[in-house]
Amino acid sequence: MSENTEQRSWLPYAIVIGVVVVVLLVVLMWPSSEPEPQPVVEPETPAVAQPEPIEPEPADTFEATPPPEPVEIDPDQEVEPMPEPAPEPEPLDVSDTAIKTALETIATSPTLSRLLVNDGLLQRFVVAATNLADDEMAPNHRLLTPPDQDFRVYTQADREWIDSASYKRYTPYVDVLESMSNEDLISLYETYQDEIQTKYAEIGDPDQPFTEVLIEAIDTLLDTPEVKMPVEVYTDSVMYKYADERLEGLSDPQKQLLRTGPDNMRRIKAKLRELKDSLMAQ
Repeated sequence: MSENTEQRSWLPYAIVIGVVVVVLLVVLMWPSSEPEPQPVVEPETPAVAQPEPIEPEPADTFEATPPPEPVEIDPDQEVEPMPEPAPEPEPLDVSDTAIKTALETIATSPTLSRLLVNDGLLQRFVVAATNLADDEMAPNHRLLTPPDQDFRVYTQADREWIDSASYKRYTPYVDVLESMSNEDLISLYETYQDEIQTKYAEIGDPDQPFTEVLIEAIDTLLDTPEVKMPVEVYTDSVMYKYADERLEGLSDPQKQLLRTGPDNMRRIKAKLRELKDSLMAQ
């Protein structure tokens, strides 16, 4: 029972109690109806006239409210059903399984399941994009598994050059990227955008939209220059480096993009330009 209902149900009893209290006061303080004894008559003192008894005022009479007229219901009249309440939206599933399934759904290439990592997908995406926007790599937060084949070079005229077989290692990754439409990718991004923004606020500027960071990351890769084949490299006993100082002076993400080869890089850039246009149109 609500508070208003309780007050309405208590009101008649309160009125009755109030009337009872008034009646008790009248009985206790009202003059008695018994005749009063005659006073002794003194010659010098005139008799004091007794006041006329006061008749009580008639009690107010209340007329009962007539009952309401009965409402006739037409049995043939159609009654509109009450609208059903809108169902509560189910909470967004941000688990790795749900995200991976969503990516596999929009990818027409079955290779994605083999290339995609299985844990921390949203976190890896946020960290990798944030580092990429800062011209840095995040090797511990990669979203895709590295190629199975090793990086290969060949020697000619006592100089080392990147073998074209090294470029082909990345072709399956580009095929997967192109198998997903831009509309599906942007739609999936918008679905998890709030969760992505929350994760970015933990490692970056909480007032900066993550979409801006993502566009900066894309621009980093789009600024990678085109190079002529073959590409000369050398080793310092630890890793291979580009012999051309201009290429070696590029950021780590740009040098990594160069390693995909000229054909793959052109395909990747074309996809990134389309995605950037879609993100900027949000």
